[in-house]
Amino acid sequence: MDYSGQRLAPLTFGTRGEQVSMSLIPDREHLECEHLMKRIPSVRKRKDWSRSLIVASLVGAFGSSFLYGYNLSVVNAPSSYIKTFYNETWEKRQGHSINEATLKLLWSVTVSIFAIGGLVGTIMVTLIGKALGRKSTLLVNNAFAILAALLMACSQQAEAFEMLILGRFIMGVDGGISLSVLPMYLSEISPKEIRGSLGQITAIFICIGVFTGQVLGLPEILGQESQWPYLFAVITIPAFVQLVSLPFLPESPRYLLFEKHDEDGAEKAFQTFLGKMDVSQEMEEALEESRVQRNIRLVSVWELLTRRSVRWQIITVIITMACYQLCGLNAIWFYTNNIFSTAGIPTEKIPYITLTTGGTEILAAIFSGLVIDRLGRRPLLIGGFGLMVFFFGILTVTLTLQDKAPWLPYLSIVCILGIIASFCSGPGGIPFILTGEFFQQSQRPAAFMIAGTINWLSNFAVGLLFPYIVEGLDTYCFLVFATVCLIGGIYFYFILPETKNKTHAEITQKFAKWNKESPPEEKIEQVGVDGQTNGKSELDSSSTLNNSIKNKII
Repeated sequence: MDYSGQRLAPLTFGTRGEQVSMSLIPDREHLECEHLMKRIPSVRKRKDWSRSLIVASLVGAFGSSFLYGYNLSVVNAPSSYIKTFYNETWEKRQGHSINEATLKLLWSVTVSIFAIGGLVGTIMVTLIGKALGRKSTLLVNNAFAILAALLMACSQQAEAFEMLILGRFIMGVDGGISLSVLPMYLSEISPKEIRGSLGQITAIFICIGVFTGQVLGLPEILGQESQWPYLFAVITIPAFVQLVSLPFLPESPRYLLFEKHDEDGAEKAFQTFLGKMDVSQEMEEALEESRVQRNIRLVSVWELLTRRSVRWQIITVIITMACYQLCGLNAIWFYTNNIFSTAGIPTEKIPYITLTTGGTEILAAIFSGLVIDRLGRRPLLIGGFGLMVFFFGILTVTLTLQDKAPWLPYLSIVCILGIIASFCSGPGGIPFILTGEFFQQSQRPAAFMIAGTINWLSNFAVGLLFPYIVEGLDTYCFLVFATVCLIGGIYFYFILPETKNKTHAEITQKFAKWNKESPPEEKIEQVGVDGQTNGKSELDSSSTLNNSIKNKII
């Protein structure tokens, strides 16, 4: 029966005229009050954003994605000094100056080997992630950052440019591990209502890292011939902060429950991250998922690639990560100075104009973090790539005709800022969020390895080939990136479902029509102790859980 809006007569108990009233169903005013309270965003946010959750996300991102962003931009400002260092070292060893082609190759390797290290780091995640856990892997990863910083900072004094290149490679390893483990950690410690906003912290700190590298590279700070090694020594600071802070925070509760079978530890972690003592609902949901996957081992990369039930999730992740790198933003980050020079900006003003790109990145990423759980992933991703196509097209025109009018170079700058803002408002952070949302716990490490491999291979290709693309296509080079963005936007429009506030089962159901196979929840059988299946599916287990919850409510 529907009792909504009705006031029931109170039940009376007692003797001698004493009555105790108890309404079975709340009246209309109470129902309306509760409904309004649920709709107040500030109340919900205070409940979800606990202090430990905020600290874990900030400390984790500062020692991880911040360093990734910092290393994307830190080579820009001292590029001329580093090339001079290469030439001087070569001359001392060989007795003659380095030729232009060799110098160009060495510089391309210096920039792009960061991506090769990232690929190695991504592969290492599957080897150390299961044994150490999310938090401990991030802590161990700081050793790579500190070692890389020492190698790069001491390379000039040691007169060995190989140390700088090796340091960039090791720093790439750090980045590969960070960009795989950090999104997993944040996804597993956050409530689904703020999963998108928390996931965007990764992108926000990448942008802050890029901006910090630009600021410290100014001539008045460390962008001098005698100071550039200190730009790389700065890397030790975020690594040290994470190293001394993260041990005081819990491990991922889902890792503790699913892979360590530590229910007490998982409950305490939930309590810490959610900021409340009653985590029975979260534990019940996680325990049910743990029961379903208890006898399911971690899926290998090959098994995931050949599993039909997640075929289109994998295709979507591959296309998303490829577009993330091949859309051309890394080319702008790596070669901002050259782009501004081509636009006609005086050399002495370029470092200061470059700061506007970093500031724009931060503002756009923060905007995305604020609206992603309201607007959703899909509109931000499609809209971001669509705007990038628009700005790339105008940029091509302005660079081609820049000698025709004195204001055209400034329009080029506006286009660059528009491209950056469009990227950071959606495509800059959502790929990492989607990878965590598409796959269940046993599939997630392999999925992040696939995503990371595509990410870093694409990064390497852009860093190595962009100078040659510019040389061959001149001002038309950005049409290549516009085409990538266009293809990505069209694909996401037709294929990508909205994942905002959706559980893994709901997201899997959305992909079922594309995979032409029923979701795994309807097919996976539990494996008994004797190795035989008991015929009980995940759906059956879920139904059992729902019944038990209903019984408790009754």
